[in-house]
Amino acid sequence: MSERATLRGEASLRQEIRKSRFLARATRVDDAAAAAAFVERVAERDATHNCWAWRIGEQYRFSDDGEPGGSAGRPILAAIDGQGLDCVAVVVTRWFGGIKLGVGGLVRAYGGCAAECLRLAERVPLVECVRMHVDCAFAQAPLLYSRLAEFDARRLAEAASADGVSVEIEVARDRCEALAAFVRDITRGRGRCRIEAAQA
Repeated sequence: MSERATLRGEASLRQEIRKSRFLARATRVDDAAAAAAFVERVAERDATHNCWAWRIGEQYRFSDDGEPGGSAGRPILAAIDGQGLDCVAVVVTRWFGGIKLGVGGLVRAYGGCAAECLRLAERVPLVECVRMHVDCAFAQAPLLYSRLAEFDARRLAEAASADGVSVEIEVARDRCEALAAFVRDITRGRGRCRIEAAQA
């Protein structure tokens, strides 16, 4: 199975097709709320149509925004899926130029504009991360923090107690065991690690 990928940041592409102007914009999104916020933010109020699609794992949505059914949103989704991308939203905006494209022409225009935008965008591997809670003594926390980058991990939160600190860390699933072994080493087996949940 090929490695999943997403976009590093936002990407855009402009095309003119038979006097209609098209603007495709794409970005990484991690949940449905982020996808909806992106659509709302980039939709052009003066445009004829703002059609969109997003894919996050098994979840997906799309909209034709007034274009004939199946002529815009679904081809945009097909462009995302056709390039093996995940956690991605794409909005393709159209300013009508006076020449009707027909359903077939619309499918090619929306799908092609989205596909070219995605093809030119910078991609990054989509790494499955987990949240790990690490409990250790106060004296060991600075060493733990200073070495997190070696495990491609980042500190999300921490809480102090009478016994020490509890640190919430995001780390790639395939680095969990190495980080847990490091915690055991620096705490001489007294530190505790527990995994909370995976996230896409």
